[in-house]
Amino acid sequence: MFGGGILLLFFYIFSFIVKSHALDSFDFNTTVRLQNHLPLRFDPFFSSLSLIGSFEVTATSLLVILLLRKKIFSVFTTFFFFLGAHVIEVFGKTFLHHPGPPHLFFRYNLYFNFPSSYVQPGSSYPSGHSLRILFLTVVIWFIISASKKLSKNQKYIAIAAMGIFTFLMLISRVSLGEHWTTDVIGGSIFGAGVALFALPFL
Repeated sequence: MFGGGILLLFFYIFSFIVKSHALDSFDFNTTVRLQNHLPLRFDPFFSSLSLIGSFEVTATSLLVILLLRKKIFSVFTTFFFFLGAHVIEVFGKTFLHHPGPPHLFFRYNLYFNFPSSYVQPGSSYPSGHSLRILFLTVVIWFIISASKKLSKNQKYIAIAAMGIFTFLMLISRVSLGEHWTTDVIGGSIFGAGVALFALPFL
């Protein structure tokens, strides 16, 4: 829990830095550079990651993973932390006015959206996708590390694959013009911090 507390403290401090607009130019320049270096042909792939990172998919995935462990208490407590993080996320977006990238950066190109994508609090900080994927990553990392059925090599491969997937998911937030880099950083820190608080209950 100590690590989770440190991350949440850092998230609190980082949020005030974002609120001061000190990183606005960094956000804009990073988005321009990333989109310039990622061809449009990658947009369908990154757009599919956007769907996978939605609340509907990640919440269902988390429930399935927890239910497979057959520990009802850990299911309720871990999912409580997951839902609680989203309540704080919405509150944070209300508290910290940080408009997302203008429409000219938007590159999501699939003709389908889950209902949760239509919930727009008016601010983009922190990124909900980043929050969810880091929460899931930390939980899955813990389960893999604690597994007695997997060999060391299998654990390394699984963790590496999860790390690559997480990295691509975070990149997609900026490359699709759905979030600024600071949104992604803030959401990642917050999601990982909350997940670390949930680990003792697993």
